[in-house]
Amino acid sequence: MALLQIMCSVTPLARASTRSRSIIVSCSRTVTTLPTTTTKTSPLPESTVLLGMSEEQLQQLAIKFGQQSYRGKQLHHLLYKRKVKQIPELSQVPLAFRTALQEAGYVVGRSSVHSSVVAADGTIKLLIKLEDNRLVETVGIPVTDEKGSVRLTACVSSQVGCPLRCSFCATGKGGFSRNLKGHEIVEQVLAIEEVFNNRVTNVVFMGMGEPMLNLKEVLAAHRCLNKDIQIGQRMMTISTVGVPNTIKRLASHKLQSTLALSLHAPNQKLREKIVPSAKAYPLEAIMKDCRDYFHETSRRVSFEYTLLAGVNDDVEHAKELAELLHQWGPGYHVNLIPFNPIEGTEYKRPYRKAISIFQSMLESRKITVSVRQTRGLDASAACGQLRNEFQKSPLVTPSIDDVPPEPEIEHEPEAAVAC
Repeated sequence: MALLQIMCSVTPLARASTRSRSIIVSCSRTVTTLPTTTTKTSPLPESTVLLGMSEEQLQQLAIKFGQQSYRGKQLHHLLYKRKVKQIPELSQVPLAFRTALQEAGYVVGRSSVHSSVVAADGTIKLLIKLEDNRLVETVGIPVTDEKGSVRLTACVSSQVGCPLRCSFCATGKGGFSRNLKGHEIVEQVLAIEEVFNNRVTNVVFMGMGEPMLNLKEVLAAHRCLNKDIQIGQRMMTISTVGVPNTIKRLASHKLQSTLALSLHAPNQKLREKIVPSAKAYPLEAIMKDCRDYFHETSRRVSFEYTLLAGVNDDVEHAKELAELLHQWGPGYHVNLIPFNPIEGTEYKRPYRKAISIFQSMLESRKITVSVRQTRGLDASAACGQLRNEFQKSPLVTPSIDDVPPEPEIEHEPEAAVAC
């Protein structure tokens, strides 16, 4: 409220108008109107897709269509709790409202599941068919602790394919089509929750694609997963192979999520051989940006290191990696990933002894390290392989959601499910 220096009396009419939105003060020189305060609201997105909208935006949408704001809360519940897939299924809101939404071109934004495979350990990989018939993979990884509680991690894709073409990656070999929209990332988590009939507790942006090349939509999905689906920021990890200037941009948002850098080599020369895009982003620059990310967010950086037999798994490589990390300060963690064999590459998975020696060498040099438990390593388990089996161009065949459901999902002994 503006500060007024009143040098005259308030008229009786003004005193009687205490319920009005403004008070008129009369005086011999001026007439001043006290401004009313307004609350900033999030603008409605231009998209006609409901999934991804916040509760506030859905309330605005309801008002826009002549409904009371609580109808927006109902939409929010139906989208994120009931996981409704089509406008006609929004049965808790009036038929007139549903009809108006459809006539205006609004859709829920859920896609169908084209196929799924299940590993012996319970890991499930889904192949989701998007509206343009492109395919993306998402993986649900369940872990049961000693108390019987289930932690369910969703590994989500951020792009259809990947343009970076890392030499050991099946996704890059399948080519690149386009970025995913925010709701297309969010729906992967909802699909995992549906197939497991359980709540997703952790999300890792480690599926198909390079998240930093689609940062705007990744951040939109991150917001929705955190605010609307109620997954804690600390329960989410955003992975990158390294794209110049993007780590700084991510740090500026001050998220409480982990940054995972796909390092894969302890020096620039070897990294360029494994990750061709590394030529545009020198190792020293990456390490500086990772250090700045830690200082900006107080969240440690995890370095993903895929072990390739005879390429980067030597004891000397472990020593060099430890020296590199110590050079750039504390707050780092190394996640060793034994290579998942894929077709069309000469790379091989190291023996367990080699993995153990590499891990021990890092630990002896005071580096925090873990070895990723390989889940669903039955067949074609690497990220992108299942999609490559089905698609080189947009699909025209029906998805499993487009045909009458079977009594239960068939558990195949060999399944492409690890990401």
